Amino acid sequence: MDVPHSQVFFPNTLPELFSAWSRYPNAVPFGGGTEIIRGQGKTTVTLPPNILSLDKLDELHHITRTERYLEIGAMVKINEIINLGKTVPEVLRQTLKGIASPQVQNIATIGGNICHTSRRMDASAPMIALDARYELRTAQGVRWISASRFSALSGPLAFNPQELFTRLRIPLEQWNYSIYKKFESPYIGLESGGVAVFLVRVQKNILTDIRMVFSEKIILRDKNSEAFLAGKRLPLDRKDVVHYLELWKTYLSAIALKGELLKAKLLNFIETTIIELS
Repeated sequence: MDVPHSQVFFPNTLPELFSAWSRYPNAVPFGGGTEIIRGQGKTTVTLPPNILSLDKLDELHHITRTERYLEIGAMVKINEIINLGKTVPEVLRQTLKGIASPQVQNIATIGGNICHTSRRMDASAPMIALDARYELRTAQGVRWISASRFSALSGPLAFNPQELFTRLRIPLEQWNYSIYKKFESPYIGLESGGVAVFLVRVQKNILTDIRMVFSEKIILRDKNSEAFLAGKRLPLDRKDVVHYLELWKTYLSAIALKGELLKAKLLNFIETTIIELS
């Protein structure tokens, strides 16, 4: 790697990291590095002048499971999570398996995927659908934020200055039906045209919860359509299916997606999944 005039800090603790960050406010936290080198396409890699390596921060590598939650440190590699098997909610595991190649999965971290600055990467969709929460730290303290608030619809991620993503917490709830779909990008050089996840919870033939989330450059989730179907009996009445689809069409009509093709593919996915419940 070509790193002229660069400084790389290897803090062993979070206080050491924040101390270095205060001295060099423009320093960039560095995990797997896939976001920084992605798309450079050169024999030598251009790196930021100052880098804060997260590799030696042990607490960012931890995975903890309780009866209610799965907690994963920001530096845990994608393949490590996949290899946990059924401990991981199936829709998240399938999404992570669809990220790039196994070689990239061995390097990329879950924190890096979630904190990608220019796009809402693949893991964002299942994290929002599963009601995950993220731990963010500064030198002054810790706060938790929901995945949906962190990523929002579009625009910058919900970071405060010199704030570090340190871990995530996923509720281990039972879902009766889940499906993952990765859309191919029509644009050369992009890994993904977006990811959609669909979750359903049923009790005594009553649809108690339904969630459909799409992530790419923006996050799409229509809570009006979710509220409409909540409480409906399965199999769904045809009129309810039609109205649900109309709600999504109305929602998407106000959203700027990359062309009509992606919008059509997304509507086709939504229609296919909801029809399976009717």
